[in-house]
Parts: sequence; structure tokens; C-alpha cells
Amino acid sequence: MSIHHQRLTVAREQGFVVFLIGARVNRWWLLPVIWGVVRAMRRMMKELSADPSSGLLSHESYGGRTTLMVQYWRSKEDLLRYARAKERAHAPAWRRWIREWGEGAVGIWHETYVVEPGTYECVYDHMPPFGLGKVGPLVPAEGPLHSAAGRLAAGARRRDERAA
Repeated sequence: MSIHHQRLTVAREQGFVVFLIGARVNRWWLLPVIWGVVRAMRRMMKELSADPSSGLLSHESYGGRTTLMVQYWRSKEDLLRYARAKERAHAPAWRRWIREWGEGAVGIWHETYVVEPGTYECVYDHMPPFGLGKVGPLVPAEGPLHSAAGRLAAGARRRDERAA
């Protein structure tokens, strides 16, 4: 992955959704349950990554006793459509969770944030495309975009100009 040796930010005109999801191993000795949850998540991510029309824009994963996956979605409608689609990998995994895995060997959690244009800021300096920077578009964080306050103000101005 190529490193961008300049200070960049994202100037996205559309809103997006940040979906945080993860699991926590509570009973490490129940390995079949842990592996079942891991395999189910891998199936879902493989399915989503193979289908650009799903609305998943990008994701990053972090491991440990408590895991974290940060997902960027095009819209809350895309996220909810995937979660409810009976023919997609999430529905059978959720049913299996209820039937077999929900006894507490693994805890699961998620948080959903709907982000409107002009309500976020980000910076990447000497980084490969990462997080929202994978979604873009990336632009130089120069002039008024050099500081966090400037990036927030510029995003708010773009939002207000579109609304007018």
C-alpha cells in the first residue's frame, strides 16, 4: 500500500454511516462458539466486499479479547437493508446467534453513527489510504484545511452552500 507523504483530508460531499461492530471473548474455553462467530463475520465481509452495490464503502479490523471493526457505509438504508436481507449472510448468522451462540461465550456489540456532510473532519499525514481516507476524495490539508477547526468550518460552509 502506497504511503502519501503529504498532509491530506477528505472532502466528501455526501453523508455516510460509520458502523462500529465487534465481539468480546468471555469464555475462551468454548472455542467452537468463538470460531463460529469469527467464520460468520468472515463470510459477511467476503460477501459485502464482493458486492459494491451493497453500500459498504470500506472497513478496518482490530483484534484482541475485544475486537473492533470500523465500517463505512454509503447510507443507513444500505446498512439496514443488508442487516435485514434474508438471503444474505447476516440473517442466518443472527439466527444461529440466537439459537446457539447467545449463551455468553462471546459478547457482541455495535454502534451506528450517521454522519452528514460538514459534521466531521479528518487528517492523514504520511499514511496510506486508511479509514475514511479510503472512501475519499482525498485533498491536500493546506490553507484553511490545515487545522481541525478549519476543516470543520470548510465542511460546514460546503454543506450550507449546497442547502442554499
